[in-house]
Amino acid sequence: MENILQQIGIENYIYLSTLLFCVGVFGVLYRRNAIVMFMSIEIMLNAVNLLLVAFSTYHQDAQGQVFVFFSMAVAAAEVAVGLAILVAVYRNLNNIDIDNLKNLKG
Repeated sequence: MENILQQIGIENYIYLSTLLFCVGVFGVLYRRNAIVMFMSIEIMLNAVNLLLVAFSTYHQDAQGQVFVFFSMAVAAAEVAVGLAILVAVYRNLNNIDIDNLKNLKG
């Protein structure tokens, strides 16, 4: 049985990762909701992880896949801390709009 990566081609993985990363960048730049911004950052991180796994499989080296495992663990911790910060901000301001957070500057 032929390798699935050879059937699909590395170029398609590159295109998909580029598309996902661009969607994440546009989500961060054009949306003012903090939760949507966190989700967009996660989409960008997943695009990079997909590309790391594709290149790791292409070169038949497991180092990229191990790096993705640790990257996903850090991303889970980042989401937990980010959501805790959003809950704290919501308790104080009753709003999580990014434009309202500019008032917190000292």
